[in-house]
Amino acid sequence: MGEKVVAGRFDLSDRQHYRGKLRQCLAGLERLLEEKRFDRPKNLMGLEIELNLTGADGMPKMLNAQVLERIASRDFQTELAMFNLEVNIAPHPLGGRVFDRLAEEIRTSLAYADRKAGELDAGIVMIGILPTLDRDDLVSSNLSDVDRYTLLNDQIVAARGEDFTLDIDGVERLSCTSKSIAPEAACTSVQLHLQVTPGRFADVWNAAQAVTAAQIAVGANSPFLFGKELWCESRPPLFQQSTDTRPPELQAQGVRPRTWFGERWISSAYDLFEENLRYYPALLPICDDEDPLKVLDEGGVPSLAELVLHNGTVYRWNRPVYGIADGVPHLRVENRVLPAGPTVTDVIANAAFYYGVVRALAEESRPVWTRLPFESAAANFDAACKHGIDARFDWPRRGRLGGLTQVDAVTLVRDELLPLAEAGLDGWGVDPADRDFYLGVIDERCRRRANGATWQSATFHRALEKGLSRDAAFAALTRRYRELMHVGEPVHTWPVGLPEPVPLG
Repeated sequence: MGEKVVAGRFDLSDRQHYRGKLRQCLAGLERLLEEKRFDRPKNLMGLEIELNLTGADGMPKMLNAQVLERIASRDFQTELAMFNLEVNIAPHPLGGRVFDRLAEEIRTSLAYADRKAGELDAGIVMIGILPTLDRDDLVSSNLSDVDRYTLLNDQIVAARGEDFTLDIDGVERLSCTSKSIAPEAACTSVQLHLQVTPGRFADVWNAAQAVTAAQIAVGANSPFLFGKELWCESRPPLFQQSTDTRPPELQAQGVRPRTWFGERWISSAYDLFEENLRYYPALLPICDDEDPLKVLDEGGVPSLAELVLHNGTVYRWNRPVYGIADGVPHLRVENRVLPAGPTVTDVIANAAFYYGVVRALAEESRPVWTRLPFESAAANFDAACKHGIDARFDWPRRGRLGGLTQVDAVTLVRDELLPLAEAGLDGWGVDPADRDFYLGVIDERCRRRANGATWQSATFHRALEKGLSRDAAFAALTRRYRELMHVGEPVHTWPVGLPEPVPLG
């Protein structure tokens, strides 16, 4: 979002001017769609992984600028807070042994970054929320020293006009306030991109929305925040609350949050961009000199800079993306629901499951979203975040009877979604060896009812039973997690507990 944003002040006319430019951009997008100017399908996928920096003691290290200087690669970038990094993997065509190739690329990149971080007595941890984070770590002074983050924080704080309230009621309850958006930095995720044609966009987005709950159920990896055990996947409520520009009165009026699941199935990518303009005031009203309609009149491709920037400040779990590659515009669905980690194998297994099942669902003759109320999909997502692999969902009943039935997440995944994912990966032309290995990881998680969240929770409680204090248990858990993450065996095989007695803390 807004790589080239620079800090500055906005006056009273800026938002009106920006709104006008946004309308021009939306009209430009509509023309591009009508004129069929978008790239033909290349079956391209890509991913980004957000990472944490910790010391040998498991505590966060505020060193991303220094680590990035040593890494010296454009594949790695800053993220919101000084203990965050992000690695971007170049787009790959879906097919053949793509998942094994991706796994090798990511392992190589992470090993290199970890070695460079080690020069500063730090290391890389790929996890949804770092268990050792304290409220004092997530303050505005620990935001990365980058103009766009400072400006975004200032604008969201100004829009809200009061402290942010964090209130998550899970296994335990967290209730506190924050003066900045810094708590959002605790949420480290994997973002999966899929380039699609305009004609397929709505079907792919709807399919992605329908399966977010299943993705979270099998991939949950964020049970702790600020010393409390919360939801199996605590990132979504934390992200929503830490970026919420609405004071309680606007929440009571039903004003939509900037982080949201959505409220309806769509028929076009245009629907999502148009909603963003209709519902959300600009946070960063920075205008480009480009006249998008004039560029189109002259046969060019507009950057739609204002539309792209505004879209980056609306945090949908499946986000539409407009981009230009080699002078040709394209559309992507960006899937943002998954936490980072636990291992590269787990990340790739989550990706294989997503790309396979989304293709299969998007091609069904009677699509799931014509049989599943959108409200049920949203409720399934919340249930998955709260209960993880033990969640129960409403799902369309098979056969002629129709209607909805309640089903365990693991039953739904094993009996219905994994066979669909297999067919979808076959449709992409993925090698059967890749398909079977990575989908087998998902199947084993379901069979054992084990994922990152269950391992973290069980290991934490085992540490408490050994007599460790909560703080010492979180530190020991994080150190053990980091060790097993770098060994690289998938999380369902990890032994629960700590490997050896740890001095009481």
